[in-house]
Amino acid sequence: MNPDHLDQVVAEIAEEMAMRTDRGEVASYIPELANVDPQRFGLVVIDADGHVAAGGDADVPFSIQSISKVFTLTLALGKSGDRVWRRVGREPSGSAFNSIVQLERERGIPRNPFINAGAIAVTDLILSGHQPREALGEILRFLRFLAGDSSIVIDDEVAASEQRTGFRNAALANYMKSFGVLDNPVDYTLGVYFHHCAIAMSCRQLAMAGRFLAHNGRNPSTGHNVVSAQRARRINALMLTCGHYDGSGEFAYRVGLPGKSGVGGGVLAVAPGKASIAVWSPGLDAAGNSHLGRIALEALTKRLGWSIFGV
Repeated sequence: MNPDHLDQVVAEIAEEMAMRTDRGEVASYIPELANVDPQRFGLVVIDADGHVAAGGDADVPFSIQSISKVFTLTLALGKSGDRVWRRVGREPSGSAFNSIVQLERERGIPRNPFINAGAIAVTDLILSGHQPREALGEILRFLRFLAGDSSIVIDDEVAASEQRTGFRNAALANYMKSFGVLDNPVDYTLGVYFHHCAIAMSCRQLAMAGRFLAHNGRNPSTGHNVVSAQRARRINALMLTCGHYDGSGEFAYRVGLPGKSGVGGGVLAVAPGKASIAVWSPGLDAAGNSHLGRIALEALTKRLGWSIFGV
């Protein structure tokens, strides 16, 4: 990939997105997220050679929310291996990210690790044997290590906002606890979950953190293997099929890349062998995914021919 061409494409897309008036709706059910400026837009693409193409608000931190679930799943797999799949499935949900109906029908086993119930179960695995503060420190250290940036922090105001209003997540956790899916006290597990969702990162930091998934589990700049190639491939598969809740099929159809969204408006996407991509636009569509984020990624994959399904 010609770096100049990549810079040009990213700059053009950022300019086009700045002109659009259809920006979706910010997540109002978490009070702190309701205050975010819907005009914000950032895009960063980091290619295999480490070249960074950035556009818009590329260095403005935002609440990564459910994008953190990619990294907690990676940690849990490193800690427990395939035992993770005794607690959580690997199938698309076809339901809202915080649905309790499906959980009841399937006797407390969440459909996948990227819906809220599944991520709470994964968090519980990471917490086992630790105090909540230790587990949270492990997650934060992992993200700082991946991004090569020790300045990444948790937004305590967002975390507190989620804890005050997270009644649906508390219901999901208590329901799973009743089926023995959670080992730890519900309050402990939820505390860690709310705080890792409240980690704040910029598009640049997020794209850096996701590079190992674009390059067979390895950071191409350092040569460090984060996970095996097989594990990276499987995490990407789950991102493709489950990364956008009940909008995952639409994202795969239009963008054609593995990706994980968050209700803070961010999306981490992976072009295998080519690049790690992060986009941020706070306005969401009906499924809770970034409206302009998806449009921008569709434009990017179309112009660069990066869809995993072909040009």
